[in-house]
Amino acid sequence: MRQTSPQGERPDNIPLAVNVIILTVLALSLGDALIKMTSGSFVIWQIFVIRSLIVIPVLLLFLAVTSPETLRVPDVSGWVGLRSLMLIGMWICYYFSLPKLTLSVAAAAYYTLPIFITLFSALFIGDRISRTGWIAVISGFSGVLLILRPKAGDFNIYAILPLVSAMLYAGAMILTRSRCRKQHPIVLSLALNIGFVIVGALAAGLVLLLPDSARQGFLLAPWAAMGGAEWISMGLLAAAILIGSIGAAIAYQSGPPAIIGAFDFAYVGFAVVWGMVFFAEMPDLTSTLGMILIVGAGILSLRQ
Repeated sequence: MRQTSPQGERPDNIPLAVNVIILTVLALSLGDALIKMTSGSFVIWQIFVIRSLIVIPVLLLFLAVTSPETLRVPDVSGWVGLRSLMLIGMWICYYFSLPKLTLSVAAAAYYTLPIFITLFSALFIGDRISRTGWIAVISGFSGVLLILRPKAGDFNIYAILPLVSAMLYAGAMILTRSRCRKQHPIVLSLALNIGFVIVGALAAGLVLLLPDSARQGFLLAPWAAMGGAEWISMGLLAAAILIGSIGAAIAYQSGPPAIIGAFDFAYVGFAVVWGMVFFAEMPDLTSTLGMILIVGAGILSLRQ
C-alpha cells in the first residue's frame, strides 16, 4: 500500500512502516525488560552513556560505508536536535515516575500516546482522522487498560509524568514525519544517541555534586562497576536502542503517524510475553481479551 507524498518527498510505504514499527517495539520492549532486570545494578545515566557509546561507532561505520555524504555535520537541522531532546525527555520522565508509581499505572498512562499521536496528526500536519481511526485508537487503549488494570487509588502527582512522556514521544514522531522526513534514519539515530551521551554525562556530573546520602536509587546512585556480565547486558541494551531508534525513524517517515501509532500498542503484547518468559507473569482471560483488542485496533487503523 503505497501513497504519494507532497513536495517530492519519498512516497508512503505503509506495509514497510507497520512491519518496522512492530520490530521496533519488539526490540524496545525486550530492552525494557532487561532494564527492569538490571535496574538494581545500573543507574539510568550509566545506561544512557555506555549504551550509546557502543551504538555510535556502529552508526558512524554504517554511514561511512553506505552514505559518506551524510557525515557532513552542517546539514543536520535544528529540528533533528529538538526531536532528540524530546525523545530523551520522554525516557527521563518515564523512568523518573517509576519509583513513585506501580508499573501498571505508569505504563497505562504512557500508552495514551497513540491518542496524542492521532490528535497531534490532525492538529499539526492536517491528517484526516476518520471515525474508524478514532475507534481503533480507543479500542487499542481499552485493550491496554484491560491488560494493565490500574487502580484509581494508585494515581498521584507522579502519574502526570508518563502522560508527559507520551506527549513528548507523540510530538517527536510528528516532527519525524513533518520536519525530519528527508533526513537519513541513521542520522536521526546518531543524533539521538549523541544526545543520550551528552545528557547522561551532564546528569552524572551533577549527581557527583550531591551528598552521599542522596546518591541512591535508579536516578541518583553512583555508577556500577562493569564486569563481563554487565558488558553483555549493556551490549544487549545497545542492540535494542539501535533497532529502536532507527526503526522509529523509518516507520514514521514511511507512513501516517495515526496509523503507525496504533501499532505502537503492540509493545504491550510483547511486554506480556516477556513477563511470562522472564518474570513468570501469566496473562489471565482479561489480559488475553486486551491483547485481542490491541490487534483488532491495528487492523482497524489500516481501514481508515
